[in-house]
Amino acid sequence: MKKLSIIALSLSIFTLSMQIFVYATNMTNDDEVYTQALKNDYRIYSPVLPDTLDFAGETVPMDIYYVREGLDREILSNMYWHTNTILNMKRANRFFPVIEPILQRNGVPLDFKYLCVIESGLTNATSPANAQGYWQFVKSTGAKYGLEINDDVDMRNSLEASTEAACKFLKDLYKQFGSWTLAAAAYNCGENGLQRRINSQGVNSYYDLRLNSETSRYVYRILAVKLIMQNPQSYGFNLRKRDMYPQVPYRTVELKGQNVDLYEFAKDNHTTYKMLRELNPWLTTDKLANKANRTYTVKLPVKNGTLLKTIRTCEDKESTLVTYQ
Repeated sequence: MKKLSIIALSLSIFTLSMQIFVYATNMTNDDEVYTQALKNDYRIYSPVLPDTLDFAGETVPMDIYYVREGLDREILSNMYWHTNTILNMKRANRFFPVIEPILQRNGVPLDFKYLCVIESGLTNATSPANAQGYWQFVKSTGAKYGLEINDDVDMRNSLEASTEAACKFLKDLYKQFGSWTLAAAAYNCGENGLQRRINSQGVNSYYDLRLNSETSRYVYRILAVKLIMQNPQSYGFNLRKRDMYPQVPYRTVELKGQNVDLYEFAKDNHTTYKMLRELNPWLTTDKLANKANRTYTVKLPVKNGTLLKTIRTCEDKESTLVTYQ
């Protein structure tokens, strides 16, 4: 009996050893198959950089190694930050048609629409420094360039008004520095800070200046967004016209008087308070005190008695890809 027990135990150990060997072999084979599939199916590419490039008509010195590497970094960051870049392209379809005519009318190069993209993602963002709106004005600069900012109203959140103010600011910066590239840099770090660095370093090119880390990346970020949004397929993005966020049709009415209840104002105009605030994000409260007794123009949905719940982005069903010039 003892001999049989030893034999049975030996067989059990042998069987278990074989099972472990087979399991380990299968695991090894599974890892090999998995690794091969990863090699075959997963692709990450480094972008091809252009040999020539300009910002606002000013040549980017692509022959300098740190310029190429700075641009490469920002293209990679935006190319593989998929959700953010896709959302920027979707929003651009709604907001660029508003921004572009204002830039053109003011004589500001169209490349500055991409500055708006990197500043706010085309949203009414609030920064840690309390910069606000599409163009990220702090209160003092916004007020300097004519934006009304008080407890009732913050025109930094009006796309039209803030773009007009941004144009005035950028033209002043261009007048001071004689370069649109430096004007963009000064928009980020401030005109006084940039002027100090120019004076101390004795150079007047953005690409020759040693700046703080954020401003050092700033123009390259604008250029990266410009390249990707103008050539999305070249960077792996494929969006159709019907994927874009549409422009929202609206009508305008006057809003005047003091202590206006905006809930009642919305009802009287056959819309909702939410829609009123959606179309007029510069309104910051539910009751307009309007101490200065101004008259405002507000946007409302195009049809009385109905809510604007859906908007068809395009009539056809073609998968036409979108690029932004």
